[in-house]
Amino acid sequence: MPQASALLNVMIAAARKAGRALARDFGEVENLQVSRKGPADFVTAADLKAEKTLFEELSKGRPGYGFLMEERGAVEGSDKTHRWVVDPLDGTLNFMHGVPHFAISIGLEREGVLVAGVVYDVIKNELFWGEKGQGAYLNDRRLRVSARTSLGDAMIACGRMTDLSALGRVLEGTPLVRRLGSAALDLAYVAAGRFDAFWERGLSPWDIGAGAVLVREAGGLAREIDGADFLQTGHILAAANEKIAGALNKALKP
Repeated sequence: MPQASALLNVMIAAARKAGRALARDFGEVENLQVSRKGPADFVTAADLKAEKTLFEELSKGRPGYGFLMEERGAVEGSDKTHRWVVDPLDGTLNFMHGVPHFAISIGLEREGVLVAGVVYDVIKNELFWGEKGQGAYLNDRRLRVSARTSLGDAMIACGRMTDLSALGRVLEGTPLVRRLGSAALDLAYVAAGRFDAFWERGLSPWDIGAGAVLVREAGGLAREIDGADFLQTGHILAAANEKIAGALNKALKP
């Protein structure tokens, strides 16, 4: 079994603790579906509770590190070189509707560079983790991206389908396009070889920081669609290899 570093052990322990509470809360969601008000307020509370747990556990494990979080925003730490990038519940709409496909995402920046990532699928108990230069893993199994090189054979994940013309061009290249509703898990699935590529525009850093580390450490590519910094623009393209990435990038641009 691979040995995670002390840093990753802090991240993994925080994700598992927050995940236990999310799993209990998810068990209550089905009961709320039949109410007129619906589960929205309950899910918001679950999200905030998970973020509080992650903030406390990561702060305890690495005092002084800063944070960039979905709800709290930017929290400056005394250590200016490190920053956690955290989404306590990626796939909120799935969670809200009782769909068991969501994750906790924890990334770490060191001097502005992503160096570690954890994506935890709470319901399936699948823990994706990786660190720069040390590889990516699913639980105790080393991850490798897929070996497919043709877009026609590839299964592609995407996010919000706001650019229908781009989607149409991708579908001309491959009919295997899926939208599952969690960018963090889409990226983890590219790292695991389940998807061959993923793209989405307009995401937030906490959606993609951890997953990008996993893809790169599994031997794949994670970059901005138009050539800028995806943490700044939120436009990300991840792929198993340059051939898939090039074909997908070409389809995305008129």
